Formats: sequence, structure tokens, C-alpha cells
Amino acid sequence: MKMALIEAHKAMETDEVPVGAVIVHEGKIIASAHNQVKSPHNPTGHAEILAIKEACQKLKTTHLMDCDLYVTLEPCPMCAHAISLAKIRTLSFGAYDPKGGGVDHGPKIFDHSTCHHRPEIFGGIEEKACAALLQDFFQKKR
Repeated sequence: MKMALIEAHKAMETDEVPVGAVIVHEGKIIASAHNQVKSPHNPTGHAEILAIKEACQKLKTTHLMDCDLYVTLEPCPMCAHAISLAKIRTLSFGAYDPKGGGVDHGPKIFDHSTCHHRPEIFGGIEEKACAALLQDFFQKKR
């Protein structure tokens, strides 16, 4: 999660919402990303989506069954569905997102019978640090 927080700081430096993600395979980080929505004008440029894409390209597969995703914020519904489609083994996230989350809040993507795959989920990892970064970012915006 510490590496995901480093990625989140990179996002904040470019005025993006500070969310970072890393994917681990066989104990090694194989992909890391941070939100990149504004600069390339890409609404799908969420950290999770970018990390999944990088990991799939590195492993030359569409399924990341032996991979673990660490992300600083509860994934939104779009990202939760991508996690399901990629068949990621475990999802660990930091701050909960009651407004935009799609795992423990909102549509709870993994709870639906139509969900392709449900990873093992761990929420609240380094929650205080992850939440503080987001709060700091949005307070500066106000």
C-alpha cells in the first residue's frame, strides 16, 4: 500500500485526484499507476484501469488470477467491474468511498450474481493515510 500511496502523490502533483494503484505478482510489483484523467482527457484513466492494463500487457494475458491489487481508494463501479473481468485474486484498498465507491458502497459490484469473479477483499488498509491525502487535495480545491 505504501507504493500505491507514492503513486497517489504523483497524481496529486499533476492536479489529479490522488489515487494510486499497484499490482503484485509472485511477490513483485509488476504494474503501478495513478489517476490520469485530466491531462489525456480520458474519463477511464483511473489508477486501477491503468494498472490492470499494464499488468495484462506484461503477463500477456487478460486474466490476473495470481495477482493482487492495492489501491488507495475503494474502487468505483467501473473499476470494480474491470477487476472482476481481470479475475484479480485479491483487492486491498485504503479509504472507503461512500459517495463513489462500487465495492462496499453504491452498487456493490461483487455482490451481484452477474459478477464474473469476486476477489478476496480487504478494505481500510492504511485508511488514515489514504483518506488524509484525499481530504488535503479536496480542501485545497475549495
